[in-house]
Amino acid sequence: MFRGILIEKDDTGYRSSLTELDEGQLPDGDVTVRVNYSTLNYKDALAITGKGPVVRKFPMVPGIDLAGTVEHSTHPDYQEGDAVILNGWGVGESHWGGLAQKARLNGDWLVPLPEQFTPQQTMAIGTAGYTAMLCVLALERHGVAPEDGEILVTGAAGGVGSVATTVLTRLGFKVVAVSGRPEETGYLKELGAVEVLDRASFATPGKPLGRERWAGAVDVVGSHTLANICATTQYRGVVTSCGLAGGMDFPATVAPFILRGITLAGIDSVMCPRSERLEAWRRLGRDLDVSKLAKINKEVGLTEVLQLAPKMLDGQVRGRLVVDVNR
Repeated sequence: MFRGILIEKDDTGYRSSLTELDEGQLPDGDVTVRVNYSTLNYKDALAITGKGPVVRKFPMVPGIDLAGTVEHSTHPDYQEGDAVILNGWGVGESHWGGLAQKARLNGDWLVPLPEQFTPQQTMAIGTAGYTAMLCVLALERHGVAPEDGEILVTGAAGGVGSVATTVLTRLGFKVVAVSGRPEETGYLKELGAVEVLDRASFATPGKPLGRERWAGAVDVVGSHTLANICATTQYRGVVTSCGLAGGMDFPATVAPFILRGITLAGIDSVMCPRSERLEAWRRLGRDLDVSKLAKINKEVGLTEVLQLAPKMLDGQVRGRLVVDVNR
């Protein structure tokens, strides 16, 4: 038996609970992992509270991230004792995820634990940090360089934003952070932001084109925020889009694209090919200031997850929540 968060839906309703599970309940897979750490992400919070259509089948163990040790494997790349991590691939949505003490998975989804990090540190980075690195790689791939100008990061006090701000700063970019929490200004400047703007100035309908300012952007919000970023991005600038915290709609015009030639780059972390995952983790090992992870993450126990999920949706959580599944 082992402990885990279980989401159920039946005639009595939708509910999430911390419960005892049996190994025989685990889904099919060729690698069984003893989980050490997981995370609580925005998507996990939506799944646990039922406030978003994240879970695709029931019952479900949430948790889109995990770090642990292989207990059993029939996969050719992994053997007992190997340290591994996982991000995405639909775990916590259509396949039992990491917010439990055990997981059974498809070995093709796993990545060896990067040697630069401890298991706890990989979860301090997690899907949010790995997604942030994918955004940075996209900016670089499209030719954005530090000398081109400022980079805007929205949702900057959250997981993606915190890591993006830290990495971009270390690479020499001038980062302007956007947050709805003025009390986080000091925190964001510690991570390297040169300026912190109020999200309210981006959250309402704007003009098709505004004053050119951003050489690039990392956006986790969507909706009017993304439209306003595109409208104020410099000629040939690049905007990466990886979230929808403000809505799935995109109420924009084609003006920034046909008059300024900007690029809107979509970032998908869930089904991202293995080669790109490995490169993202390699670059995190090189470009993320590990000393700042302590500022970015807070460690909690599995017993605290159910209470923290609604707080995350209400924007009351800073940075990353690392979950020690054994407490």
